[in-house]
Amino acid sequence: MNGRMVDIHSHICYGVDDGSRSLEESLAMLRIAIEGGTTDIVATPHSDLKFHFNPALVRERIAEIQAGIGDKIRIHRGCDFHLFFDNIRNCLEDRSNFTINGKRYLMVEFAESSIPKTINDVFTSLLQKNITPVITHPERNALLMGRLGDMVRWIRLGCLIQVTAASFTGRFGKSAESNARRLMDQKMVHFVASDAHDTEWRPPDLREARRIVTEGWGGDLAERLFETYPRIALTDEYIDCEDPDDVVEKKSFFGFLKKAESK
Repeated sequence: MNGRMVDIHSHICYGVDDGSRSLEESLAMLRIAIEGGTTDIVATPHSDLKFHFNPALVRERIAEIQAGIGDKIRIHRGCDFHLFFDNIRNCLEDRSNFTINGKRYLMVEFAESSIPKTINDVFTSLLQKNITPVITHPERNALLMGRLGDMVRWIRLGCLIQVTAASFTGRFGKSAESNARRLMDQKMVHFVASDAHDTEWRPPDLREARRIVTEGWGGDLAERLFETYPRIALTDEYIDCEDPDDVVEKKSFFGFLKKAESK
């Protein structure tokens, strides 16, 4: 069941962000991934205001790590893309440094403190350049979970969503676990990935999450989220996914009072 998984979000590239700190740790992380049945993994270093993203260095490190681990697992290149002006402008000019394997799919991480007011325009501009934004781990972001209706609209616009494997196991707390399950029930998940940073707290092991998804939502869907869709994301092919369910907005008591007062 777990033999050909593809992990599209990991921080196995050492010395470039808050992930792996050494070549030895990178190799140890990859051995965990191999043991868990992952055949392909994408190195996605942060590209944000804290960590300078150097595509040439990332390519160099990936080649070094690949040589160290051999052909037991294939390492692909991407980044954990943050939404600030220079990043967006550079990606629109040339996506190849940021997207997975320089192709279509871009891993997009939102800040926990704010959502850009121009986000609809940003997504539209990216999609017009044949760049598919993959929104990473929204189940761990309270602001995004408060805007499920917007996420449905973004999916219908052409965006996709990736949930962290460890959210299903409770590693990130009850809230993230509940949110991950809600997104699954709403048909709003297209990838499950590790977002691995180390060998202990956040390892690149997808097995337990796949078991949970298989038991809760069926083996066919699990195969799509852990194998089929992630493998397509390594290419320039388009993923034709299921339409998400509409979100029923909860009506607050205070909203009811305001309506009553206006009559």
